[in-house]
Amino acid sequence: MAFGINREELTAWKQAVSRGEIAFLTHYWLDPRFPGAKTVTKVGCSDLERLAAWCREHDLNPEYIHHRPPFPHFDLLGPKQREILMQEQLWDQLERFRLL
Repeated sequence: MAFGINREELTAWKQAVSRGEIAFLTHYWLDPRFPGAKTVTKVGCSDLERLAAWCREHDLNPEYIHHRPPFPHFDLLGPKQREILMQEQLWDQLERFRLL
């Protein structure tokens, strides 16, 4: 279940993903399978080759891409989430979701 984002943010992410851009959307998230995770960052891109290449560039296994048309994405959790948000200089998401 997602918390902490608004419709405009979700719409902007969906539009960027649909254009084939690498797009980031961080939100609060609760899932009993991941009891320590309070946030997730969805890295989306409708161009699956581009998304797979992005995963490999960040030492992530592209096999874990969620192939959910029309918004395929890779879920970032935990320390890797923070590391990549810092590499991508997404300071607003890091600060907003208290990941710094």
